[in-house]
Amino acid sequence: MNISNISLGLTELQKNDQIGIAVLSKAMDTNESLGEGLVNMIDSAAMERSVNPHIGGNVDFYA
Repeated sequence: MNISNISLGLTELQKNDQIGIAVLSKAMDTNESLGEGLVNMIDSAAMERSVNPHIGGNVDFYA
């Protein structure tokens, strides 16, 4: 076994780990942002229902 080859292999593994962690971090940030947007959308729908309770409460499927 050549020490330089082992060193290069370990460096490559560390680089791949860092890239994977960065991608995972970005995905988590994106999901957090989407979750916040969903909560805001639900809150705004609840606000609309409190102002206009008769709108959107019934759906006629027999039309």
